[in-house]
Amino acid sequence: MLSFPTTLTPLPEIIDGLPNISGWETEVLSVVNHDQPVFLPTTNIRLEDVNAVFAIALHMHQPTIPAGNGSTLISNLQYMFEHPHEGDNHNADPFARCYSRMGDLIPELVNQGCNPRVMLDYSGNLLWGLRQMGRGDVLDNLKRITCDRTYQPYVEWLGTMWGHAVIPSTPIADIKLHIVAWQHHFAAIFGWEALARVKGFSPPEMHLPNHPDALYEFVKALKECGYRWLLVQEHSVETLTGQSLTHKHLPHRLVARNSQGETISITALIKTQGSDTKLVAQMQPYYEAKTLSKQQIGSVFVPPIVSQIGDGENGGVMMNEFPSAFKQAWWDMVNHGEGKSGVVGICGTEYLELIEAAGCKPEEYPTCQPVGQHQIWERVSPENNQLEAVENAIQELKQIDSNFHLDGASWTNHISWVKGYENVLSPMYQLSSLFHQKIDPLLQTDSAEPFTRQSQYRNVLLHNLLLQTSCFRYWGQGAWTDYAREIYQRGENLLQMN
Repeated sequence: MLSFPTTLTPLPEIIDGLPNISGWETEVLSVVNHDQPVFLPTTNIRLEDVNAVFAIALHMHQPTIPAGNGSTLISNLQYMFEHPHEGDNHNADPFARCYSRMGDLIPELVNQGCNPRVMLDYSGNLLWGLRQMGRGDVLDNLKRITCDRTYQPYVEWLGTMWGHAVIPSTPIADIKLHIVAWQHHFAAIFGWEALARVKGFSPPEMHLPNHPDALYEFVKALKECGYRWLLVQEHSVETLTGQSLTHKHLPHRLVARNSQGETISITALIKTQGSDTKLVAQMQPYYEAKTLSKQQIGSVFVPPIVSQIGDGENGGVMMNEFPSAFKQAWWDMVNHGEGKSGVVGICGTEYLELIEAAGCKPEEYPTCQPVGQHQIWERVSPENNQLEAVENAIQELKQIDSNFHLDGASWTNHISWVKGYENVLSPMYQLSSLFHQKIDPLLQTDSAEPFTRQSQYRNVLLHNLLLQTSCFRYWGQGAWTDYAREIYQRGENLLQMN
């Protein structure tokens, strides 16, 4: 059991109709910044019995849109239920079941003698939306596997950006706001102890910033918020010499170097292959892990890890075929080593704690950096670490290579999150700028109760974070960009009122 300050009282989940996304920053950071083992005290996996492992994560998200009665903010899932004949809105009920079903599948498998594992990534939008639309039954089902000590060791929650913002095009000043907002909201629903166990991070769309300064600030924010590792897409990173990864089934050390030459690093687990829900729905990571054998880190031989994440509700394969494939895989493991030897499922933090307890050191992990950065650093001498030199190198690269960009890389590289969306990005950056001009000076004042605990602050912050939701670009021009403009206008109005 993790220990943390016992004086902390439970957080309210909803305050004045808004999700709890701010006001307890000091308490949140006191809970998440610890070095205590999370899985090591309870894991039933012994490294010496294992040849290879796999870790699967389910990504769940529904955007918040101004489409309720009187254009109030509601979950897109609620809109789907209320307008079942539009598009594929008939999937609303299957989606809701997908958000809930791990709360049934994990207890069922554990009680049958299996040794399952799953990692869960739910956006703040979705968590709030479920509560808004009266689906506390889904949240209660998730609480069962998050808080009940019988089932909790089989489940790992991954932190994420509260508003499902893709990080490379998120204003740098707002990255940490999203991270801490999600931590607030999660603790309010599942409790402080559950939050203390959240040590891995899942970037929305697996989108990793490759601009040196954006990456540096992202990694810095992750570490300040208590995260030990993050999941990255194989094709979004390269070796420090600009090559493709050769040890993609081992943890890596993601190195971030900014324009001033400062460096910071964090552990990364490599999500292999591209975006395909079938990879998870058909439990392919398990079958891929069967083809692998132990590899060496430093002087220690460890089981390699196949890491994979997919949308937990999207597509017929995930909606319909996943539960049976999920069960079948764990039963197969029971029949080949009781689910505890040979090839087994594992959670990301559990794996890292086990191999580090066996003698692995993070500084001995193979290193990587975001794709494209080798070309930048080739043009910037170590003695010339300054913003101008880095920007000159970037402009030179853009001139000689039309494909070079610093929009980041993700599992949806066929989609640009930037080009063609100036009508969303400009208001997004504008609202963020207005937010910080107005709010940042107020945060410097001392008061008995933090300014961030006031509802007017929370409401403005909410609109700032909501406007950065990726769906307003992913789904193209039209209704979705109209939603974005409406959120911008409300956010601007709120800032002018306060």
